Amino acid sequence: MKIERELMRGVGPVAVLRLLEGGEKYGYELVAALDRQTDGVLAMGQSTLYPLLYNLEAKGLIASRVETVESGRERKYYRLTSSGKKRLDHEREQWQAVTAAMGKLGIVGG
Repeated sequence: MKIERELMRGVGPVAVLRLLEGGEKYGYELVAALDRQTDGVLAMGQSTLYPLLYNLEAKGLIASRVETVESGRERKYYRLTSSGKKRLDHEREQWQAVTAAMGKLGIVGG
């Protein structure tokens, strides 16, 4: 199932913050993890992911560092900042409230 653009605008940043909560990752790792861990539902290409990462970094929610890997290429790693952790906690509460409300309407859950 492909998620519509408007819903992905809200879900994408939260999903990326959640993945980075588990430790730093580079772009392709994030793309692969989103695809794998959500059975493709939240899959996004690099052309979608990188602007999202730049936006999260500009807001101070994530930080990056560049490392030269064995091949000699530079790879940019992203990690959650303390502000990002606070934002993720807030977003988690919001999503739990929305999910509970939608469950009461019979849209999600059993």
